[in-house]
Amino acid sequence: MLTSPSSPSPAPARSVPRLVIAAPSSGSGKTTVATGLMAALTARGLAVSPHKVGPDYIDPGYHALATGRTGRNLDAYLCGPELVGPLFAHGAHGCDIAVVEGVMGMFDGAAGEGELASTAQVAKLLRAPVVLVVDASSQSRSVAALVHGFASWDPEVRIGGVILNKVASDRHEELLREALESAGVPVLGVLRRAAQVETPARHLGLVPVAERQAAAVAAVAAMAAQVSRGCDLEALVALARSAGALSGAAWDAAEALASSPPPPLPVPTPEGGPPDGLVVAVAGGAAFTFSYAEHAELLGAAGAEVVVFDPLRDERLPEGTAGLVVGGGFPEVYAAELSANETLREEVAALAGSGAPVAAECAGLLYLCRELDGRPMCGVLDATARMSERLTLGYRDAVAVSDSVLAVAGTRMRGHEFHRTVVEPGAGTAPAWGVRAPRRVEGFVQRGVHASYLHTHWASEPGVARRFVERCRTS
Repeated sequence: MLTSPSSPSPAPARSVPRLVIAAPSSGSGKTTVATGLMAALTARGLAVSPHKVGPDYIDPGYHALATGRTGRNLDAYLCGPELVGPLFAHGAHGCDIAVVEGVMGMFDGAAGEGELASTAQVAKLLRAPVVLVVDASSQSRSVAALVHGFASWDPEVRIGGVILNKVASDRHEELLREALESAGVPVLGVLRRAAQVETPARHLGLVPVAERQAAAVAAVAAMAAQVSRGCDLEALVALARSAGALSGAAWDAAEALASSPPPPLPVPTPEGGPPDGLVVAVAGGAAFTFSYAEHAELLGAAGAEVVVFDPLRDERLPEGTAGLVVGGGFPEVYAAELSANETLREEVAALAGSGAPVAAECAGLLYLCRELDGRPMCGVLDATARMSERLTLGYRDAVAVSDSVLAVAGTRMRGHEFHRTVVEPGAGTAPAWGVRAPRRVEGFVQRGVHASYLHTHWASEPGVARRFVERCRTS
């Protein structure tokens, strides 16, 4: 029976047992295995820390459902390799074990940047063993060559075992195991083809947990049962305990703010100090599910009270709202409901019209437009938005080209775009970012509004949160 470590308290976060779940390619079953393993270990009494490599917002929702803890991203492109270990240790604090789901194929990362932002790089930064999930549905002996290639490609990546997915029969399993004996990598699990857990998807990936709570709970339970039946949990935990200790301290929002340089042009605080109970409203609910947990932590460390509201249900902004953050999600799916909440749309427009700080990313940008697919939105920006057949996807190097509530001109940040919409701007706004490739300007800066398609991770530039809260105090 699996139990928590025998020590009276959890191991320090930098030595928490950990595994990275990787695969040769997308579609191999990483999410099923990672989420199922998280849920299976949680059901056995372990405190499991869930993590996801890359900028994905949807998988962490399933991870959170599986573990009861916040799913956190580890992105070496957005945050820099130096923050991967500290952010991991921050998320894993107080846990017995951590499971890290990889992204794409194990060695796939930012285009043209070598190993940067790949699962392999994150595994090396975390000194963590890798479990390779292989779709074995169309192969037998060839699986040995595939696994051998991945195990030997980069000697610094330690593949500690394989989980075979979509195995057709006992005979198929026997052939795969015989082949892998020569590869020297143990088989730690076998999942049968007939037992695959179906998770609905649409134009930007899986449907988020917030949109299908009951069905998502059932799906996670099915994943846990599948992994429990087909995998050697004791061997997986033993492998996780072989991870090397990390150096350095865990990331801390207050310390990150204290060590970041002050804004070049700080806004003076009114006499008497900041107002008590300064509220920053953060959009949530089914339409706005994309956010990084560290953003709210940084806002809180900068002195704000973060209050989440649901634009689909709440007709008013939270009482005392001094600033607004509207992150990513799927407003195009809920355009009719968002449009019908006219009272809230008017409040958002009035807040922005007062000069209060408003930060919007991707879905938030669409919500601030005059209309989305012909339906009225908040009308903060003189722009219209519509769905498109073209997917825009990729990491971006950006520089702020206008002073805003988030950054002064010249501030460099890295971001990520992921959308199937187009915004057609009117006049009267300055761009937010200059993007290096493809070379263009992007986004909107208008009084206290900063709206853009780029998703950014504020842990890479903590001063963004401090500047935003300072503007909330004085606007």
